[in-house]
Amino acid sequence: MIKVFIAGGTGWAGSSLSKGVFNSQNMELVGALSRNHKGQNLAEILDLGSVNIPIYDTIETALNNTDFDVLVEYTKPNIAKTNILSALKKGKKVVIGTSGLTENDYLEIENVANENNTSVLAVGNFALTVVLLQKFSEMAAKYIPNFEIIDYTHEDKIDAPSGTARELAYRLSKVQTPNKFVTGDALIGEVSSRGTNLNEVQVHSIRLPGHVISIESIFGLKDEKLSIRHDSGASAEPYVKGGLLAIEKVGTFKGLKRGLDSVMDF
Repeated sequence: MIKVFIAGGTGWAGSSLSKGVFNSQNMELVGALSRNHKGQNLAEILDLGSVNIPIYDTIETALNNTDFDVLVEYTKPNIAKTNILSALKKGKKVVIGTSGLTENDYLEIENVANENNTSVLAVGNFALTVVLLQKFSEMAAKYIPNFEIIDYTHEDKIDAPSGTARELAYRLSKVQTPNKFVTGDALIGEVSSRGTNLNEVQVHSIRLPGHVISIESIFGLKDEKLSIRHDSGASAEPYVKGGLLAIEKVGTFKGLKRGLDSVMDF
């Protein structure tokens, strides 16, 4: 049995994954992190039966009181890195579902994972359709050197761009650097209207009511264009199956891997 601890286990996505882990035949949900529910029983909050699944407010308290194999990080970017590094330094394996971590964050996380002979699987988005979008976009980027990314989410998402957009920009930049046309000093008007530059890829973030989570990669050639887009609904269910797979696979390697497809058979 894989003993799983979920940081953010009472949140929108974390609660669905908590239920998925609880119902899994080869996993045991042993605890959760939630500052708002410190000292409570996750099983009571999520209606999981009469078992006791303690909730802690800090990762340090959890590490001192609960034995687990895998930390699933599903909190906020401002505390995620602390949780991840603390767990790695104790030799725990980590699955990252939190958005907003930077390239420098991942470099530090990878170094700490290697130093402690453990593993991290960073997944910008656990949905299967996002995994396919990433793969198809990488294929397109081999042949079309002109592309940008649009990231759409609800109005109160605090990190921008999203983790999904950051991961996609990173992956496409490894295929090739897109062409730049009118840039820098040549632009007239508000330069910020062109979005932000991540790994030499232009990324635009939309934050409006009516959106849940969407990501779109747009490619252009003379007289033709290609758009590849993922849209999610209001439920967190699409992320559960991928989350369970990530938990199963994070122990099969050492160091850092990025993207769910890195542990899938394509």
